[in-house]
Parts: sequence; structure tokens; C-alpha cells
Amino acid sequence: MPGSWTPGRTLRGSERPRAAGRDDESSDMSSTPAVLQATDVHAGYGGPPVLDGVSLTLRPGDAVGLLGRSGVGKSTLVEILGGHQRPWQGQVTLDGVNVSKPPLRQKKAIKARLRTVHQNGLAGIDAQRTVEKTIQDAFTEARKAGRSTNNDVEAALGVVGLPVRFVTRTVQSLSGGERQRVAIARALAAKPDLLLLDEPLTAVDQAMREEVAADVRALVRADGIGLLVASHDVRLLDRLTDTVLVLAEGRIVESGPLGDLLRAPQHEDTRALVEALPDAVAGRLR
Repeated sequence: MPGSWTPGRTLRGSERPRAAGRDDESSDMSSTPAVLQATDVHAGYGGPPVLDGVSLTLRPGDAVGLLGRSGVGKSTLVEILGGHQRPWQGQVTLDGVNVSKPPLRQKKAIKARLRTVHQNGLAGIDAQRTVEKTIQDAFTEARKAGRSTNNDVEAALGVVGLPVRFVTRTVQSLSGGERQRVAIARALAAKPDLLLLDEPLTAVDQAMREEVAADVRALVRADGIGLLVASHDVRLLDRLTDTVLVLAEGRIVESGPLGDLLRAPQHEDTRALVEALPDAVAGRLR
């Protein structure tokens, strides 16, 4: 089954063609579809390991959720997958290149192909710049990497439910939820092959969260972007992903379509997450 994972086997997702208009010849990396491969990743912060042997694969066209209780290591895994933190043991590669210590000539290529949106919405963004300039910078980066863009800031903001009047606002003047949405718009405007989202809409109200998630999912599908979303919000994962991995005790303990996990959870952490859901929500998602 595409995107499934079983003990002892690396998660492998669907193999869809890359979106038209992508050209990575300038990157000095392979022009084949990007493959993000995590192998036996161990990591922590000085005490017991937070991650204890995680392996997975993300390809363009995949839509994978990472579910787990708060503090279980979802954000740590996203940071490592994006090359922002080095693991204690194991490695993460993008088309065979180690993302945490790539050769200098390939750093820009990796950034063009692999984007991370952090929970606070500000990481990697100059908060004093306007929203318009922030999105335009992403278009510029995409063009330099040989990727076609429409340079339409209004359309980029529309995907995340922000009206055109926001273009003159500085990022630092925005609310937490607005910053998160600008960060997503910026990442999508850069036309990556793979996109990692860490609790991407926590500061957005539920109604808007579901609307933005639906629009982002539609664009990701249309562009053939591989998506990994880390969240404890099962409703968000239902909107954005096809397959969900449950992270507990430093490992991926079970996986499958969200509805299957809710109907018949096998691990105690999954059962606890299901039991914490309001009955109406659990019933709708099963």
C-alpha cells in the first residue's frame, strides 16, 4: 500500500511524476524526483533519546502525517528531516546527499527542493520585511533554482486565506496565526519538491484551519509536492494527508490511513489519542 509502514521496513510512498516546469539542472543534483530518506535516526538533548531508530522515505506526491502526543519528538524529527539539526546516529539524505552537512555547492539546491515550515512561523523569515517582499523573495529563490513561478503574490496569499491587503504589512505586525499562514505561503511559492510542516496552523481558529488545509492540500496535489505534516490535531491530518505514522517511545509504532488507526488503534499512545477525541470528531473521521 502506498505510504504504508511496517516494522522492519522503510516507509515508501507513491511514486508520482514531478510537476511540469521543474528544472534542477542548475542545482548540480539529479533531475530525478527528490527522495528524502531517513535511516535509523537517533536524537535527543543530552538525556534519554527522543528518537530511537526512526526510518522513513518521503517522495513527491506523498502526503504523510506524523501523529503523536506533545513532547514525543515530532518537532525534533522534522528538524532533522529538514537538515536543521544533526542526529546522534543515523542520517537523512536527499537524493543521497546528507541534508545536515551537504557539500557547499549543493546547499542551495537542497533548500530549493526541501522546505520546512516551523511552528512559530518566523524561522528563516525577516520579521521586518513586508509580506509582499517575503513572498517575492521565495519566487526569486525558485527562479534562481530553475523553477517556474507565476510571481502572483495575491494568489499565494489566497491559498492560505489571506486577502491582498496584507501585502503591505510587516511580518512582525501579524498575529501568530497570520504568521503561520504567511510562512506556508512562502514555502509553497518557492516550488519545493518536498514540504515539511510542523504544527503549521496551531494559532489559527478551527474553521479557518480546515479551509486553509483544504486549499493547501489541493495545491500540493496539483504540484506533485511531497508533504509531511507533524501534528497532534487529527482533524488537520485528515485534511492534509493520506497515511499517518504514529510516533511513540522514539519510534514509529504503527501506521496507516487515519480512519483505520481511529477504528482499530494497536498502540497505547494511539488509543489514548483516540480516547481524547470528542465523540463527534472521532465518529466523523472513522
